[in-house]
Amino acid sequence: MAYFIYRVTEFPIKQLTKLEQYDSYREASVRAKQLRAELADDSQALIKMIHAESELHAEDLLNEIREPAPQLGDD
Repeated sequence: MAYFIYRVTEFPIKQLTKLEQYDSYREASVRAKQLRAELADDSQALIKMIHAESELHAEDLLNEIREPAPQLGDD
């Protein structure tokens, strides 16, 4: 399994652009933080790092719609 770094834009449609791929978490984490710092002024894009078996699996995980986390007092 590898660590993939993607640039994600939501507007006008969701687009995933693979930027880089790493075998170790440490290298991927450092690089993702560098890319986030470089794109800090670009409000349209996000940098996401994901651990997946393949590029296709990473994109499937990034496109997954997840339920929002429960908030305190939601019961």
